Amino acid sequence: MEQARVSVPKTARKGEIIQVKTLISHPMESGQRQDAARGGVIPRKIIPQFVCTYNGEEVFRAAWYPAIAANPYMAFYLVATESGVVECRWTDDDGVVYTQSATITVS
Repeated sequence: MEQARVSVPKTARKGEIIQVKTLISHPMESGQRQDAARGGVIPRKIIPQFVCTYNGEEVFRAAWYPAIAANPYMAFYLVATESGVVECRWTDDDGVVYTQSATITVS
């Protein structure tokens, strides 16, 4: 079962640069490995798209490819402008969307 995590500081000063850390439990199967028991290739199942919004405005986007490791970790920075919600969204090959958010208070 996929599980997503997002970590941001609980508080920040206005204009402060903060780090956003994300992690999702996901197999990230490349589609290139052979399944000896069943024969044939194990189907590809990766998360090709990651998007982060801050109070509904997109602040970060990444395109991932089969070479990304299982359980991908992503860290990036943004400027804390106002209190609100940082929401991360991972979309996998099957169209399944995983979301997780964290709240930050800016003073």
